[in-house]
Amino acid sequence: MKLYHAPGACSLAVHIALREVGAVFEGVRIDLASHTTADGADFHSISPRGYVPLLELDDGSRHTEAAALLQYVADLDPAQRLIGAPGSKRRLEVVEWLSFVGTELHKTFSPWLWHKETADSTRQAVKDKLATRFTELDERLAEQDFLADGYSVADAYAFTIVNWANVLALPLTPYPHLRAYLARVSQRPHVQDALRVEGLLK
Repeated sequence: MKLYHAPGACSLAVHIALREVGAVFEGVRIDLASHTTADGADFHSISPRGYVPLLELDDGSRHTEAAALLQYVADLDPAQRLIGAPGSKRRLEVVEWLSFVGTELHKTFSPWLWHKETADSTRQAVKDKLATRFTELDERLAEQDFLADGYSVADAYAFTIVNWANVLALPLTPYPHLRAYLARVSQRPHVQDALRVEGLLK
């Protein structure tokens, strides 16, 4: 397998998950500013959508969308520890949180807060919505260590996206349980490995 990724982008979640399940894969770093690979190839020729993550399977097929890829990767582990068995309450809960992170966090941050041309009124509305979601997460994490019952691919995704608040200088001080959660996830050995490979941890 090949994972096309960019440092700190949402592809970090899939990178973490691949390491968590012990998958053998090749990482291909993408420069999202120029949409090129490390050897200068046009990433659009590989992925017409031009964004990461993109997972290329051994049969040559290519697949995108973080939430879908996280489910696929979690199922590579026969025990399905990171997602739960099909039809189980745990799997429903994990997929529910994957959907929440994808729609309520990921697509609230992006593209709005990453572009300088975003209107101030839009920027403020986005920050207000994120504050509401962060409050919900903080309350959830006051009661348990992870989003679902035990660590899952939803946590890899949430960790990746919520950390964008630090990059964008959005204060997380009002959310002590969310901050503790980020610290807790960051200490997992495979998370540390992924961060180190992406140049996000020295």
